[in-house]
This record gives sequence, structure tokens and C-alpha cells, in this order.
Amino acid sequence: MAALRYAGLDDTDSEDELPPGWEQRTTKDGWVYYANHAEEKTQWEHPKTGKRKRIAGDLPYGWEQETDENGQVFFVDHINKRTTYLDPRLAFTVDDNPTKPTSRQRYDGGTTAMEILQGRDFTGKVVVVTGANSGIASFPLLHLPSNQKRKPNLQYAQGFETAKSFALHGAHVILACRNMTRANEAVSQILGEWHKAKVEAMTLDLALLRSVQHFAQAFKAKNVFTDINDSSGKLDFSRLSPSKSDYWAMLAYNRSKLCNILFSNELHRRLSPRGVTSNAVHPGNMMYSSIHRNWWVYTLLFTLARPFTKSMQQGAATTVYCAAAPELEGLGGMYFNNCCRCMPSAEAQSEETARALWALSERLIQEGLGGQSG
Repeated sequence: MAALRYAGLDDTDSEDELPPGWEQRTTKDGWVYYANHAEEKTQWEHPKTGKRKRIAGDLPYGWEQETDENGQVFFVDHINKRTTYLDPRLAFTVDDNPTKPTSRQRYDGGTTAMEILQGRDFTGKVVVVTGANSGIASFPLLHLPSNQKRKPNLQYAQGFETAKSFALHGAHVILACRNMTRANEAVSQILGEWHKAKVEAMTLDLALLRSVQHFAQAFKAKNVFTDINDSSGKLDFSRLSPSKSDYWAMLAYNRSKLCNILFSNELHRRLSPRGVTSNAVHPGNMMYSSIHRNWWVYTLLFTLARPFTKSMQQGAATTVYCAAAPELEGLGGMYFNNCCRCMPSAEAQSEETARALWALSERLIQEGLGGQSG
């Protein structure tokens, strides 16, 4: 029963509960039918509701369909090490003639990344995740077109839960991390949940431009994606690198988030003609993370607030939504919080400021690389 409980098959409402003697089955092409053992008959309509149903989506992550020696199809749950002849997708059926959808937001602050990806297959897609061995933060997110020949989607994300969620749904995930020891531990943890996950670690220290350059060269050498140029109050550019006496961590953090949105918008403006979209995301307010390690006051605040914070799975949901939602295909230059589009400040929407920030970034990078030795 553990495998059925994991698939959600033991949690049905009274309306869909079958009468005694009836069994729910599926065809190979995904349609649901009902068998009556007492009368030895089958029918397409549910014996109580009269509705016709079909399976929604692919098998849940960790499941595989196999055939026994008698030619009968069965299902293997690699997570719980169980097998069953009952299709786990029966927990996720939809009506053949669905009713008019409601206007309610599909996902919200309580949604988890796994819920968003349920039934999705990302085999053949590549996801590059920064900070994949630790926390999560807001950042620009690239979404490349899915129709490029022999070039899978490349999505930039952050956080271990984001990496795990995509890896457990078939994507080729690259963990780009500064600490390779912790990165390899993260890889092992993901493989421990699903041994067929395609996940690897690569060295990347975002604080060192030379490390970024080396990572880009190493990634390009993998030849998983080659058709993209190298490339989130009033923003005072003179205050981006203040003196030590004028530095305040919280103000610097706020400025960095404004820059994230501006940079994401400019990135989208430059790359959208080539079919690449970029959105900025926020994981949600007061989500617990490792940021508290920087100051004892943060530690105290996070300790007090932790009972009311999001889980890491909930924090990764907005990232995963923007990277995977079919309704966002081809859409960019937006800001999302709690899986919902939000309007940032007027300064964050300034095209002039975004262009100026991009130009400043290019200049600083050129100066930085010119001043670094091999």
C-alpha cells in the first residue's frame, strides 16, 4: 500500500469511489475504463458519476513502466522499491469533458516545486543551477526556445531544491558551485533519491570573473548548447560600491535585488529576438535560508520567524514555475513572486536604467578580466 499511498491512490473523494466489484483500469493510449468483476463487463463511464476520464501527464518521477514475462504491463516505483500493476497516473486523471476552469490562481505561496512539475518530463533539457548545494535567492532566469534543433532548453536556476526537482523529472542538471565538496554531496543526495538522475557538478565561483570565464568555456566544450551569445528607490550607480564607512548590508542587499530585476529585463530585451526569454523571480517573503550565518541579528530574526517561513520546496516553486510553465513560453521581462506576476517598483521598470546598468557591467567585467592573470 505504500506505493499506492505515494502515488496518491488511497486519497479519493466519495464521489469517485467505485462501488464494490468495480475496478479502474487504463488503456495503453491513456484512457480510463471500468471493469465489473461480478457481471464480467467493462465500460468507459464511471459507474457512479457517468464521467469519462483520461490520464493526465507522464508517470510520476521515480516510476517506470515495464513488461513482465507474460507480456503484462506493470509499474516500478524506484523511490519506494515497490511494483504494482495499477497505473499510478490514475491519481491524476482529468475529465474527458472538463468544466470551465475557474479564475483562481493555479499556484500560490504554498505550492511546492514538485507539485508544479508533477507529470512533466524534462528528458533532453539542460538546467544549470548556481548555488545548488545551499540556499535560494531572487535572480534572472533564462528560458530558451524549445524548438531549437538538437539544442535543449537551458534554464538558469538557483538552490538545491530547484536542482533536485528538475533532476528527478529527467533533466540533465549541472550544479555550478564554488565548493566542489558540498556540490558532490548534493549530487550524491540527488542520486540517492533516484539512481537514474542525470546530474553533475562543475566549478563556478561567481565572485571571480576568471572562474566564470573558465566555467563558460568548460560548459561550451560539453556542446549541450551553442547558439547563445555570452552574456535582475532610485539607483545611484556611484553607490553600488560604497566605501566601508558608508556600507550597510541591508541597503546593499536591496540594491542588488533591484539590479537583478533591471539586468533580467535588459537581458530579455537583448535576447528575446533570438527566442530566449528572461524573468526575475523572488522565492517568497521570509523564507528560511543560510543568510543568517552572516550576522547574529539575522540568526535571531530567522529563529523567531522560522515557524512561519516557507519550506525550501515551496521557495523553489516560483523558480521552477517560471522555468517550466507552458503558459510562459516566449514571455519574459517580468517579475514573479509566489508563482504570480507582480509589478516591481517604477525604477525597476526603467529601460534607461537597465541599459545603463548593462553598460556599466560590461565595462567592469572588461576591467576585471584585464586586471586578472590567467
